[in-house]
Amino acid sequence: MEKRPFGKTDLQVSVLGFGGAEIGFERASEDTVRRLLLSALEEGLNVIDTAECYEQSEELIGKAVSDRRSQYYLFTKCGHGASFDIRAWRADEIKESIDRSLKRLKTDYLDLVQLHSCSEETLRRGEAIEALQKARQDGKTRYIGYSGDGQAARYAIETGAFDTLQTSVSIADQEALDLTLPLAQQTGLGVIAKRPIANAVWRHKTMPENPYVQPYWQRLQKLAYDFIDGDIGKSVSIALRFTLSVPGVHTAIVGTSKPGRWRENANLLSLGPLDTEQFEGIRARWRAVAQGNWVGEI
Repeated sequence: MEKRPFGKTDLQVSVLGFGGAEIGFERASEDTVRRLLLSALEEGLNVIDTAECYEQSEELIGKAVSDRRSQYYLFTKCGHGASFDIRAWRADEIKESIDRSLKRLKTDYLDLVQLHSCSEETLRRGEAIEALQKARQDGKTRYIGYSGDGQAARYAIETGAFDTLQTSVSIADQEALDLTLPLAQQTGLGVIAKRPIANAVWRHKTMPENPYVQPYWQRLQKLAYDFIDGDIGKSVSIALRFTLSVPGVHTAIVGTSKPGRWRENANLLSLGPLDTEQFEGIRARWRAVAQGNWVGEI
């Protein structure tokens, strides 16, 4: 598995990371998560990304692989407590969230703690940023980051306070390629691409019931890329390789609750980055079709 320098940090991250949302929301068993993560670690995974609001995700990861702590970088997010509907941006709330994450993940330090899609207004108040900086000073985390999109993400970069940015980058979500990624690259931030295959939502012939993925399905109906109508493995490979071909992206996190699926996704990268013609073709199609409200999706 290829590894890339993670911006100005001293981390070397696997280009394909693991996102912990699905194992939490789909209530995966402890045995399933252990088999999934152990096999992925053996295949070269070294980035595990989760969040407190992903239900039991942190606890499952801690039980599964805390005894392998030296083999991976552990990223989590704070600011939403037990549910994404909760807003918890005070300094004491962030401290308590980080402490809970450390306990659930069965570790005495995190490699990265990220503010989880807080607003620009919250960032401007400064308390949330200062709370992360305090956690870093106290040795609870090595680095601090912002996870989000749009103008809030751009402002987060402009503060100079963060080491990393996690943001939406995919064939169906390209706002960041113009709005934030050039600035992130210029300032040396480590960049994590979230939802890098747009949930492979084109595999559905009709609009899926899950509202979380509906915007991508609707966008892809209009984008009508020629490669999404054929073999699903080939189309996912092109989509994932597109994301990892974007300048400034260091790792892309893909979630799954199925043991062996991380290895399958890793194998899709065997052809390497997209060639320039195909990459620019996807970009040109986006520029021609994308509407003004096609902003980064959380």
